Amino acid sequence: MMKRTAKAFWQGDLKSGSGHLSTQSGVLNETQYSFNTRFADGIGSNPEELLAAAHAGCFTMAITYALSQQGYTAGELSTNAAVTLDMAKGGITRIDLELQASAIAGISAEEFEKQAFLAKENCVISKALAGIEIELTVSYQ
Repeated sequence: MMKRTAKAFWQGDLKSGSGHLSTQSGVLNETQYSFNTRFADGIGSNPEELLAAAHAGCFTMAITYALSQQGYTAGELSTNAAVTLDMAKGGITRIDLELQASAIAGISAEEFEKQAFLAKENCVISKALAGIEIELTVSYQ
């Protein structure tokens, strides 16, 4: 069993206040976040950006694992994740994953895509976000 932790600190009201985020690993260490970094173009991070990073990382590791279970070694894999926050609907409504992969000797585009969709379903972040629409597009070259 694993446990990973993060901390958030906030001071002030929603629009003019600010805070910072820190993670157990220290990768984030009092990283700024605020109303502007979440809903405008301020410098710092925000929960949706962090969720996108977590999902992209988890999915990319899941496809790597799925390929290794079939006897293949992934070449270059690059995943972009876009989290859609729809304030009118009151939350995150969609995540778009875009995978770009270099060709792997011995695996067809169809088989690679099959493994990618299985990885999307088996990624633990995808499972945690099961109530949200998650779309995957694959570019395999």
